[in-house]
Amino acid sequence: MTDTPLWQLSATELSALTRAGDVSAVEATQAAIDRMQAVNPGLNAVVVDLSESALARARTLDASDTPKGPLYGVPITIKINVDQKGQASSNGLLALKDHSAGEDAPLVKNLLDAGAIIIGRTNTPEFSFRVDTDNPLHGRTHNPWGPHLSAGGSSGGAGSAVAAGIGALAHGNDIAGSLRYPASANGAVTVKPGLGRVPAWNPSQPAERGMLAQAMSVQGLITRSARDLALAMPAMIRPDPRDPFHVPLPWKGAAHEGPVKVGFTTDTLDFPLHPEVAAALTDAREALTDAGYVVEDITPPSLRDLAECAIRALMTETQAMMAGDIQRLGSDTVKGIFAEYFATFQPYEPEDYLRTIAKRTHFARQWSLLLHDYPLVLTPFLPQPFFAPGRDTQGLEGVQEVLGSAIWSTSMNFIGLPAGNVPARLAALESGTQPIGVQLVGRRWREDLIVEAMTAIEERVGPMAPRLWSRMG
Repeated sequence: MTDTPLWQLSATELSALTRAGDVSAVEATQAAIDRMQAVNPGLNAVVVDLSESALARARTLDASDTPKGPLYGVPITIKINVDQKGQASSNGLLALKDHSAGEDAPLVKNLLDAGAIIIGRTNTPEFSFRVDTDNPLHGRTHNPWGPHLSAGGSSGGAGSAVAAGIGALAHGNDIAGSLRYPASANGAVTVKPGLGRVPAWNPSQPAERGMLAQAMSVQGLITRSARDLALAMPAMIRPDPRDPFHVPLPWKGAAHEGPVKVGFTTDTLDFPLHPEVAAALTDAREALTDAGYVVEDITPPSLRDLAECAIRALMTETQAMMAGDIQRLGSDTVKGIFAEYFATFQPYEPEDYLRTIAKRTHFARQWSLLLHDYPLVLTPFLPQPFFAPGRDTQGLEGVQEVLGSAIWSTSMNFIGLPAGNVPARLAALESGTQPIGVQLVGRRWREDLIVEAMTAIEERVGPMAPRLWSRMG
């Protein structure tokens, strides 16, 4: 047993206790529920409370003599845009508040099969297409570090919840940064899996998504500890026949011979690099060097062209396939944001769009060649510290800060590469204290290498959650 409150334990620590029988699933679940009831009223991160069903499942698990999975008794949350049997996949929309799912999505099934216990569902913005989390159905999610910071999006509820101690693991998803934004904002850790890594499908969806959305969107986890990703992601990637494009590879790839080379860049194109972000990158570089990695400066290939193609192609498909629903179902706020998106990141004409999609392979090949020499690349995530709530509603300047400057985010989705985000610094700024995250891009199918490198950074910098909890009281 431990003197540390159970809700403060990492998933790795907690699962060791529950699997050994030192802590029951009920005890672990009740501790997470108590924490949720204590802090969620001020955060609005969990918008569907599943305490009753969670405790019932915990009692069932404790009474069972079946083998205990790797996540036995670990409390988790699920984002409200993914199907969970009997729950509404509302996607932050009033019109879908009663859109109940008839069965679990593959990732939900995988997590439950591993023994996890779902204590609640977390907030997302309308259409899960903002980097700030607010909607007319459930309201705004707040960042536990304070009102000077957005909780990020679209998995803002997940990031806020897990950082504050509500569950040890938080599910989220990412089409242009929706795992990495909340991780960076809340001082948490994530790895955006590569294309095809985690089986994905919502059984309740009325139609298939656009081709680019299928190619860019992935499912993942936000955690407080990099090691928890190594524990939980093997369960997430288990095959499911409902995703015909899932790639059934093991979590860990072949051992790398000799020191792993890491390419390093601070390139942010025309966006100025803030001194605290530069310092976070230096801290991360030094941590990797001390851990035995060989870190060398690189020039990222075709970054400007890749970043522009990625965001404009995404907006082209979004306008073509979602504009009608946005006008029909969206709030005035989200309509205004999308109008600015389309004006700032001008959608392509059909022929230019097709050429851009063809060029996607060119960019992917360039990065494949780079990653052949450097299995990991350390980059900024955002060039500036994280932004304030509602920044994306403030016209061109706001949209450029929150999305236009995220050249390292959407680009990696566009070419389907895995990318992690880990806090590397705690900055005391005039607006308030905030964590600063950095990004690690990895070879295709080598999320494990990213997680190992993030663990090395975390060991040097230290986790952010205990520092946050001391501020929260």
